[in-house]
Amino acid sequence: MTPAARIAAAIELLAAIDAAPRKPADAVANAFFRERRYIGSGDRRAVSDRTWSVIRARRRLTWWLERCKGRVSPRMLVAASLLLEGWTADGVNQTYSGGQFAPEKVTPAEKPVLTALAGHTLSHPEMPTAVRIEAPDWILPHLEARFGTALEAEMAAMDLPAPVDLRVNLLKTDRDGALAALAAAGLAAELTELSPWGLRVPSRQPVVGLQPFQDGLVEIQDEGSQLIAAVVGAAPEMRVADWCAGAGGKTLALAMTMENRGHIVASDVSAPRLEGAVKRLRRAGVHNVERHIPEAGDKWIKRRAGTFDRVLVDAPCTGTGTWRRNPDARQRLRPIDLAELVVKQEAIIGQAARLVKQGGRLVYATCSLLRDENEAQVERFLAANPSFRLMPLADAWALPAPLPCPGPFLSLTPRSHGTDGFFAAVLERIA
Repeated sequence: MTPAARIAAAIELLAAIDAAPRKPADAVANAFFRERRYIGSGDRRAVSDRTWSVIRARRRLTWWLERCKGRVSPRMLVAASLLLEGWTADGVNQTYSGGQFAPEKVTPAEKPVLTALAGHTLSHPEMPTAVRIEAPDWILPHLEARFGTALEAEMAAMDLPAPVDLRVNLLKTDRDGALAALAAAGLAAELTELSPWGLRVPSRQPVVGLQPFQDGLVEIQDEGSQLIAAVVGAAPEMRVADWCAGAGGKTLALAMTMENRGHIVASDVSAPRLEGAVKRLRRAGVHNVERHIPEAGDKWIKRRAGTFDRVLVDAPCTGTGTWRRNPDARQRLRPIDLAELVVKQEAIIGQAARLVKQGGRLVYATCSLLRDENEAQVERFLAANPSFRLMPLADAWALPAPLPCPGPFLSLTPRSHGTDGFFAAVLERIA
């Protein structure tokens, strides 16, 4: 593809994403490229990079276009991103030529907007804080309460593309073996700092097509997610429940720490998500997992109450900790989503707590940065459940790396830890 054709494809992809506002952008992009198999891997990466650079800066680009009295549309958002990166107005005019495979020609109404944008950078001192940090206005007080004076630095780290983290499957190899296998497949990786099972690939790479992945030597899993599994402390011969298992990412890590011994129940309300875990479990060589789908009137919990050594509740949440990985999620998040999720989380943690036996542990986790979903949720649970106590992170931490954060909770952010944003609290049943 020519550079102009790549720009035109990025405009088309951005329009497709805008046309499906409640659908994740990566799902729209996957469908977009499946329908255009003639786009090669290098061109696909260039088109994706341009599209995601617009998504990451969408509020700031919109602010600039409105300031310059321009129309906010996919083609103008892409043009603004080029100009604010240093392109000249002439360069954009030549690219938007209307030629074969190029974007449509710049209109007379668009020309003065492009001229006004040229020579500026993406940031501007007059931008409101929420615009500058690429967050919805309504969520700004929540983020300010979480980060205080470090807010802009923390959110700047959210603007950077996330690396690809891999978890080595110790059921089949060790880190040295995985590194060697990846190197033989042409992929260079480095050790993660906090997870003893983690490897990091600095930029996006087609990992799933490589033999080490196909052989189950590695799984794609953010280092922060690996640490959530680590603080569960699941050991061989335990009974463990992964109560919001999804497609089984943390289930796989728990099975590994249990050395495939003992019993894991992977539970999720979504049958398709759980079904997606089957292939992953098989590939990893895991055989100590039972799947469970809760149903209305289900007496499963009642029959198994107080029988589990560990219960992990990786609760549904706003996903604010994953914004660097899913920047489009910022645009979809609404106040009602947070309000509904807080209620749902409280119900889920109360339900799952019934499974924990005396002396056992309940680990409540989210990929959220918000106190409402994290510390406040734990405080409400402890106030309503005196049979549990908060176990300090230092008491639950059994990894060779030093504690990643002070205080009783695991609280990770991209800026401070190089991981996605994660939260976890370890709650021990004492009666």
